Amino acid sequence: MIARRRTRQIFVGPVPIGGGAPIAVQSMTNTDTRDVEATIAQVNALQGAGAEIVRLAVVDAAAAAALKEIVKRTSVPLVADIHFDYRLALASLEAGVAMLRINPGNIGSRERTQAVVRACAERRVPIRIGINTGSLEKRLLEKYGGATPEAMVESALDHVALLEDMDFRLIKVSLKASDVPRTIAANRLFSARSDIPLHLGITEAGTLLNGAVRSAVGLGILLHEGIGDTIRVSLTGDPTPEVKVGWEILKSLGLRQRGITITSCPNCGRLEQPIEEVIADIEAAFGKSELRLHLAVMGCSVNGPGESRQADLGVIAARDGFLLYKQGEYWKKVTRDEVVPSVREALAEWPAANHETDKE
Repeated sequence: MIARRRTRQIFVGPVPIGGGAPIAVQSMTNTDTRDVEATIAQVNALQGAGAEIVRLAVVDAAAAAALKEIVKRTSVPLVADIHFDYRLALASLEAGVAMLRINPGNIGSRERTQAVVRACAERRVPIRIGINTGSLEKRLLEKYGGATPEAMVESALDHVALLEDMDFRLIKVSLKASDVPRTIAANRLFSARSDIPLHLGITEAGTLLNGAVRSAVGLGILLHEGIGDTIRVSLTGDPTPEVKVGWEILKSLGLRQRGITITSCPNCGRLEQPIEEVIADIEAAFGKSELRLHLAVMGCSVNGPGESRQADLGVIAARDGFLLYKQGEYWKKVTRDEVVPSVREALAEWPAANHETDKE
């Protein structure tokens, strides 16, 4: 059982962050926020994939103006990503966003930061301080000889101190590097010095395969140590897979449960029938199910029965059909075409308690 670091709690819309709340999965749109219809479509797609928080880039006044309609026509909490212009932060708050992502040091004078903080406090809207190795202050780069974990943490703590000096404590912090070791080190250092909730991610992680692997390693290590309150897997391209990878990371550590967890053997010379298409058919049919259960698809009789008994449902390829197990016991033998209908039959009878979408 993973012992999570206890952090202060904030709320992003209705979603609790920190304080023992389930680790939230979030993503970010890559549409032009000024394109209202395209952005709403992508927000809804991300929410459908399981995103509990969605961030949007607010690059100018037109993007900020579009937020009002986007907020009105979506239901997932939205985070406005703001750089340089404090007026965009104020406009985003007026539009009804649930959170701001800013670096207090790059939106102008203390007075301008104070205006943003005051508006957030009035609405109980939290601020995420985002620290990336690519945008550290010059003085810290010189002090530490580069974008080191220590430089990242000092930058974060300086920004936190600025907000707390303004009597504002609804804060979340992220410390992201494009490489795994620095990201891990920075988050470890920060978590040892503060109880502020942490958002985890490997920035600029890459395309689907590379980015998923790097994110799984970096986030997985930190999460296993109890560090992290929200996560985002950053992938180049369509952001929807970010959400799916994020959930798989949490599910693999037993930190969240959502939908059916499908495990399958890697295939070897013992394979008695092809199972890739069987797995694809099961995922297509039940990938959006909210049932919490473990389904194992195995390719032979060596490990198949044992793995199937440990799963809620088991499907084993045999030479002349498929053997099905249910709740640890042999159920029946079916043809290839009967696999998906049989799984559907089993799910229809599944205990109602297993319809819960989340349990830590």
